Amino acid sequence: MVFELTLGNVITVLALVVAALWALAKMVNVQYERRIADKFDALVKLLDGISTAQDGNAKAMQELERQFMRLQGELPLNYVRREDYVRGQSIVEAKLDGLATKLDNVQLRAAFSDRSHP
Repeated sequence: MVFELTLGNVITVLALVVAALWALAKMVNVQYERRIADKFDALVKLLDGISTAQDGNAKAMQELERQFMRLQGELPLNYVRREDYVRGQSIVEAKLDGLATKLDNVQLRAAFSDRSHP
């Protein structure tokens, strides 16, 4: 069996090989672009989820700041500093001591006046 390769046959075979390689490269390129597009779609979905979570976090942060500001406003109404409490307590105790002294004086006067009047 003899194969004759004429210039026309060689050109045809080369053209077929080039066309096959071109088709293969084109198919690989299409698959590559499809995979890249899928990755970009997944990335867009991920970024949308992150954006939604970020919005939720921002709203939660604003609510937390609002609650903190309200707490700062209410804090002086519900909280007495230690120094203020000690000062108030000292005043009350001083008044009680003064009242006890006056009561002792009244009792001593009553006892002294009972002895002087037989």
